[in-house]
Amino acid sequence: MRHRLDILWLAALALPAAAQTPPAPAPADTIVVIGSGAEQRVFDTPYAVGVVDAAELRSAGPMVNLSEALARVPGLVVNLRNNYAQDLQISSRGFGARASFGVRGMRLYSDGIPAAGPDGQGQVSHFDLAGAERVEVLRGPFSALYGNGSGGVISLLSSAPRQRAYSVDVDAGSAGLRQLRVGIDAPLDNGFSLRASLSGFRIDGFRPHSEAQRTLGNVRLGYEGERDRVVVVLNALDQPAQDPLGLTRAQFEADPDQTTPQATQFDTRKNTRQTQAGAHWRHRYTDAGALRESLLTVYQGRRAVTQWQAIPVATQVNPGNPVLSERQPGGIIDFDRDYRGVDARWVWRWALGAEHGAQLVAGAAFDDSREDRRGFENFVGSGAAPVLGVTGRLRRDEHNRVEAKSAYAQGEFQLGPRWAATLGVRSGRVGFRSDDRYIVGGNLDDSGALAYRYTNPVAAVQWRASDGLHVYLSAGRGFESPTFNELAYRSDGSAGFNTELKAQGSKQVELGAKWRAAALGLAIDAAVFDARTDDEIGVATNRGGRASFRNVDRTERRGVEVDLRWRIASAWRAQLAATWLRASYADGFFVCSAVPCLVPNVPVAAGNRIAGTVARSAYAEMVWAPGAAEFGIEARAQGRQAVNEINSDFASGYGLLALRALWRLDLGPGQLELLGRVDNLADRRVAGSVIVNEANQRFFEPAAGRSLLLSARWSQRF
Repeated sequence: MRHRLDILWLAALALPAAAQTPPAPAPADTIVVIGSGAEQRVFDTPYAVGVVDAAELRSAGPMVNLSEALARVPGLVVNLRNNYAQDLQISSRGFGARASFGVRGMRLYSDGIPAAGPDGQGQVSHFDLAGAERVEVLRGPFSALYGNGSGGVISLLSSAPRQRAYSVDVDAGSAGLRQLRVGIDAPLDNGFSLRASLSGFRIDGFRPHSEAQRTLGNVRLGYEGERDRVVVVLNALDQPAQDPLGLTRAQFEADPDQTTPQATQFDTRKNTRQTQAGAHWRHRYTDAGALRESLLTVYQGRRAVTQWQAIPVATQVNPGNPVLSERQPGGIIDFDRDYRGVDARWVWRWALGAEHGAQLVAGAAFDDSREDRRGFENFVGSGAAPVLGVTGRLRRDEHNRVEAKSAYAQGEFQLGPRWAATLGVRSGRVGFRSDDRYIVGGNLDDSGALAYRYTNPVAAVQWRASDGLHVYLSAGRGFESPTFNELAYRSDGSAGFNTELKAQGSKQVELGAKWRAAALGLAIDAAVFDARTDDEIGVATNRGGRASFRNVDRTERRGVEVDLRWRIASAWRAQLAATWLRASYADGFFVCSAVPCLVPNVPVAAGNRIAGTVARSAYAEMVWAPGAAEFGIEARAQGRQAVNEINSDFASGYGLLALRALWRLDLGPGQLELLGRVDNLADRRVAGSVIVNEANQRFFEPAAGRSLLLSARWSQRF
């Protein structure tokens, strides 16, 4: 695979952020922005929030995937597919679990710039974990304030440079992992600052045909004045990756290190390129009465993807059924997507007496995505021996647009020394339009337009029982529209948009408590939640390479989350994050038994587990940090994961152990940081994730066996 370096325009600036002595684990008074739209202590939020700081990101791995560190956030499942042609498998309290590729049902942000499109489909491959100050995670009812498809929210915030330094990071690990990152931090005069980094990552993969490369460049320009803070972020991604596909149950049991033959037969792979620019401006008012600050975020980007799939030639060209063949979109997905948006908000605060006060955050957002999407045959030639895995004839050509507009407001009221209330609402519209430019023979015009409107109210009340104990009750209504892929085809096979597909709505309730015992070094967050969804979206039919979707009525998600952090002694600390989730279908329905399928014919019983969800998950660690060294043992556990709606099979539950050691050494003018990790210490062979509802029953994506990582990070002031 040829390693392309199309983003070397960043190289002149590239020299990652300098490695600095990491801070202690996030304290009880960590400030977050997520949830309220303004800065607030985690302890004071009337909803479930998790924070992963820079030190935790650095010690968790090579800082390539969010799955390395986000296991420590309860309620969240972030599984590495070990397949860089697909994104991570991410879900929050069961929302987003049924995504078979990419990320859906979650709102994703990097420095305030959405990484999920207006239709709710997203990706996190361009997140710069090495330059992050922290990652904030919001679960529960208040996620609804982020609009369409916000079953949970993940927001990465980059850190401002604190000292002039350059750095060089080198990573080497199992399965041919190697990474080089160079960067520069430069606080400048008059409040300006610069941070730039360029990284090259490559991995051979532990399965054949799973090689991947990633070149990622980031530039952060900052300005901090008396009243204004401006951050401009530029980034570019180039990621070619082979796709080893999933394994059937028989293949997985026989050898989890193998690759299904179709992967090499069709040379399945994916090339992704993305460039993006965004700016965030915060202004503080000192003479505008109750108006205290305004925030403006603007962004624009372009994403191009070409993916070669393993669609059989007989499916694309079937002499026995030429009508279906003419409607088949081919075995290659190819699109160029331009996207842009703006989000503006204002913050007002009132002091209403010694023990009373109020804050109001109000704003509006606009997001627009336009793409040219094409489909091609994944072969050339005819007869008994066509050439596979190459770009053939055009089979799909359309222009798609998704546009989202919304307005929102959230008020917080201090009702007295012990009571506080929060009310919020977001109302918006998501519009879809497709113009079909490939109308050939039996492939009729699939153009169409559709729009969905929503209003999501949220409310919470908080009882501040003492300086160390806060109890809250929150509730809200969520909304998730279909994605463009789900609207593309009608279930009856006729032309046009799937206009019968409704958006799914949810009602969520959460009861939580946050306890801080400074004398004991304890911080405990716990929550009990209940979420009920109407019109859940599921697969309707799959024929001729076209999948159509429908609503499968009601689902229920109930569970408990616990996050415990304990500073046992000055050099000892521990964490436990645990989740219990019951996610099930409340109504029975029918699904397809196999491909092709014209009419769903297999019953799904009420009470079946929602595909892709995990009933139990946990993360625990014990860390000893004497001086400049740190030694830790980690345990990760996950229960069974349903591969489809009929629950015909499950990925087995597992528990994995990891060891890590980190040293920081001052050597002359610079600092050397060394990290060593051993993951999956017992070399257990498990399915790390599943491809939900995979039509060929290749559900299982194996996790790597025992893996080693050695990292060296050198930083030097200048």
